[in-house]
Amino acid sequence: MGVPPFQKFLEEHRDRVFRFLVASVGPADAEDCFQETFMAALRAYPRLRADSNLGAWVMTIAHRKALDVHRARARGAVAVAELPERGAEDGARDGERGLWAAARGLAARQRHALLLRFAADLDYADIAAAMGTSPEAARQSVSQALKRLRRELDDE
Repeated sequence: MGVPPFQKFLEEHRDRVFRFLVASVGPADAEDCFQETFMAALRAYPRLRADSNLGAWVMTIAHRKALDVHRARARGAVAVAELPERGAEDGARDGERGLWAAARGLAARQRHALLLRFAADLDYADIAAAMGTSPEAARQSVSQALKRLRRELDDE
């Protein structure tokens, strides 16, 4: 049996991919990143083997598209008017603000492993496939991220 029709594949994986992208790049860029992810998947879909792990494959594409967004942000200038004022996050829920701020401060590899684990709900084998690493390295990245988050949130 070959790969399912692309529409079925899209319906099966879209929610998990979108959750990951919102958590990874934020709601402002998530929709564009989502479209780019599935356009790239559509172009490559006819070349997939029947035994391909479609979930890990599409999450790899989403992970790379998220990295592209982060790289583009790093290269671009930020208008002074867009910078938040000191204390502007005070209106956000304290726990949520602290968690997301701490997660944004993680090393890129740890942040993406954490997002793939909890936002995309992938197991360690799929995280490893998406990140091009071993399952043990994926588990270690998630573990290190959680330890750092706990330390930072306990200090607050």
